[in-house]
Amino acid sequence: MKAGIVGLPNVGKSTLFNCLSNAKAQSANFPFCTIEPNIGVVNVPDPRIARLEELVKPERVQMATVDIVDIAGLVKGASKGEGLGNQFLGNIRECNAIIHVLRCFDNDNIVHVDGNVNPIRDKETIDIELQLKDLETVEKRLEKANKAAKVGNKEALAEQALLNRIKETLLNAKSARTVALNNQDEEELMESFQLITAKPVLYVCNVDEASAVNGNKYVDQVRELVKDEDAEVIVLSVGAEADINELESYEERQMFLQDLGLKEPGSAVLIRAAYKLLKLQTYFTAGVKEVRAWTINIGDTAPKAAGVIHTDFEKGFIRAEVIAFEDFSNYGSEAKVKEAGKLRVEGKEYVVKDGDVMHFRFNV
Repeated sequence: MKAGIVGLPNVGKSTLFNCLSNAKAQSANFPFCTIEPNIGVVNVPDPRIARLEELVKPERVQMATVDIVDIAGLVKGASKGEGLGNQFLGNIRECNAIIHVLRCFDNDNIVHVDGNVNPIRDKETIDIELQLKDLETVEKRLEKANKAAKVGNKEALAEQALLNRIKETLLNAKSARTVALNNQDEEELMESFQLITAKPVLYVCNVDEASAVNGNKYVDQVRELVKDEDAEVIVLSVGAEADINELESYEERQMFLQDLGLKEPGSAVLIRAAYKLLKLQTYFTAGVKEVRAWTINIGDTAPKAAGVIHTDFEKGFIRAEVIAFEDFSNYGSEAKVKEAGKLRVEGKEYVVKDGDVMHFRFNV
């Protein structure tokens, strides 16, 4: 599962990517610096794993990770191949969610591709290019569906109806994710279309240091614009995050954050938000050899969760021993949790909850 960072050139995408991944994607003050998409495997900050480490004292700790992709800047006309349009649109299509970076700071030394700072216009530029690309996809699918629907093919009729609703939405300059889906069949159909604007999105307002805590007038404009989109808006000073990354010690970083008025780096907030956006959650295994966070989809059952460790665990699944993280934390050890009667034995139908500490019994 991957989240792609998109935006116009020079809004801070590659610098943000560097902050998130500590990879050194080239970042410079001109468009199209990032030509191949850079992929960073990013640890998901989670205080629960530090607590488990404190209690269990394992030999090693493994955090959950999420893949972040730095995609080159889109420009007007990208849907028609302008700039490096086709390639970038293809990169976005391969991602499961979109992190849309908007420039919300003034700085005469950093060129804006359209001449001045206006996050509303910038957002609309990107939205329109993505919507135009989706419109092209929908119209091609409609041609096929219309032919099949003429002979009364039920599946084609259902596809035709949904495609027409999506087309109307796109023609009204709205994204496919705003189309209300009536049932699971429509949800599955929508997924099969692989539309870019159907992907979940979160907005990152890149601000100056002084606006890192409370935002600014540009952030207010963005919040007002996206209030009906069911999308999260995160305020982040990418420049400040880059400076924090340069500091060697934890103490120095904490002092810098304190000076800014922040409790933790904005990048940590963003990584957790991206994880949630991808509909991912975490369960833990905790033993003296290793404390580990495992990534699963929200709604996965115990055998599916076991399969993330090894396919044999899923095939031969017998049962799961489950402790809620809060119980593990409160009682301090597995033995004390058992004494208190808080360890549960769950079967194949159990839907794993975020933060469960689990052991699997299996037989192959």
